[in-house]
Amino acid sequence: MICIAVVYFSQYRGHTKVLADAIQKGAETVPDVQVVSIPVDNVEQHWDDLHQADAIIFGTPTYVGSIAAKFKEFIEKLAGEVWLKRVWTGKVAGGFTVSAGQSGDKLNCLQQLVVFAAQMGMIWVSLPVLGGKYSTKGGDEDINRLGGYLGVMAQANIDEGPETAPPSSDRATAEIYGAHIANVARELKEGRRALQSDSPTDFVGRPKNLPETFD
Repeated sequence: MICIAVVYFSQYRGHTKVLADAIQKGAETVPDVQVVSIPVDNVEQHWDDLHQADAIIFGTPTYVGSIAAKFKEFIEKLAGEVWLKRVWTGKVAGGFTVSAGQSGDKLNCLQQLVVFAAQMGMIWVSLPVLGGKYSTKGGDEDINRLGGYLGVMAQANIDEGPETAPPSSDRATAEIYGAHIANVARELKEGRRALQSDSPTDFVGRPKNLPETFD
């Protein structure tokens, strides 16, 4: 089985959870894939799931042009054992975010997630579909209507609940992204098996003068 973990923070109206659910739905369309969805508030009960996952997809709302503080708190927990011992090296990574604004500086949020993944030695996967609304024939029903490529960018009106926001086009974009990451993770795992190569997650390579743990 290919194991995918979706770890996210969702508050306010629950718009980020809508995307997390859509990504899970898309990933589960790929054969031999199982998905575990992990709110960051419950991460202490799911470290084994994260360590064993073939891919980890990060999700956070964009607050004031950046990631949510609660999600950053989760990321900083990785700076000990996970970062130091290169536990997640070679895992597939991706990310998604949502804000009320059409831009909302969501790109800055995704760029931060890419840097976090790079710090852990992960392999980032971008959104593979062309942006929508590139001409007068486009509209809000288009897949990837906001034209993001680093990950999923969604928009949700602040006066709408998760029943209607983000809109169906953003949810469909998230489903495509979930399926794409699952396929990449599956191909990578099967390729490593075919080559009989050790997974990069076995690589440690840390400087010898670093402590085993941080205070």
